[in-house]
Amino acid sequence: MPKHDQFSDSFPWSSPSRPSTRRRAKRRFHDELADDAVWESERSYDFDDFLGTGGIERPEPSHDDGVHGEDTWEARRRRGRRLTDPDDIDVPAEGDRWSTWDTGQRGPEPYPEWLVTELAAVDTERGVLKTGKEADVFLIERGVPGTDRSCLLAAKRYRDSQHRMFHRDAGYLEGRRVRRSRETRAMANRTSFGRQLIAGQWAAAEFEALCRLWELGASVPYPVQLVGTEVLLEFIGDATGTAAPRLAQLRRGETDLRQLWSQLVDTLVVFARAGLTHGDLSPYNILVHNDRLVLIDLPQVVDVMTNPQGLRFLERDATVVASWFAGKGVSEADPDALTALLRREVGL
Repeated sequence: MPKHDQFSDSFPWSSPSRPSTRRRAKRRFHDELADDAVWESERSYDFDDFLGTGGIERPEPSHDDGVHGEDTWEARRRRGRRLTDPDDIDVPAEGDRWSTWDTGQRGPEPYPEWLVTELAAVDTERGVLKTGKEADVFLIERGVPGTDRSCLLAAKRYRDSQHRMFHRDAGYLEGRRVRRSRETRAMANRTSFGRQLIAGQWAAAEFEALCRLWELGASVPYPVQLVGTEVLLEFIGDATGTAAPRLAQLRRGETDLRQLWSQLVDTLVVFARAGLTHGDLSPYNILVHNDRLVLIDLPQVVDVMTNPQGLRFLERDATVVASWFAGKGVSEADPDALTALLRREVGL
């Protein structure tokens, strides 16, 4: 029997003359996952199980979530949702949600001593650190109730398909690939599903780059977790929740700009040796905390070798920051010299 015939009872439109039934059904399957905003957990779903439910129509929701040994579609779908879904989690007595440490991807080991990893911890939002067109950043306190064990995190939450997305993403996305041609087309056409994929790509790209750069010794925030389109990061600021100032906000005489310039060059060399450039570097996404310079906002990080415009992004990053330091009186800051150095380090 041809393969598509086995689905004829489940799908009324099936027939031996329509060999693409499985492909169309699978497309519908992925579209429904996208509508549920759980495309990032797609691997948790089995297409053949989906067919076995009797077609596109799902069975009545099961509220026991499999507690009686039933592994229903609804149970699997619920488990695939993000923990921040209020319908799927119990709210702790303190805080806004349980710690998400047991979900998603974690940052590189060994974990910093300051990081709270206990599963009994709760996350409490303490305010908004930054709002933007692409993502909002929230201050999160993660602590264990009844103890003095706590830490501050920055939760960067990328906008979903219902909000304004990246307005200049085409150049940055060059050189990044997804495995399925359907996903590539969705991203290129900016469909609802495609915009969700792009948001996920930005979050995953930033988390992956931060993990890699942290392990190489670059001055970047420690990447704590990636959960869906939320990136949890080390908070750069003081214990009261006051964020560190941006480089552009520093007043003359507040710190030694020559020392900061030296730190910046060292960090950009680490980027270049890894084959990367920031992609949108400026004094506004460089923080200064306790005389330490920290680079932030890396979703658009560019692989200089695989991106056709990689060299242009590298040269622009070098020119922007070197020109700023030169304008502040740092004689060592030369845009052409920094560009030449980074080109050599990246192997161009």
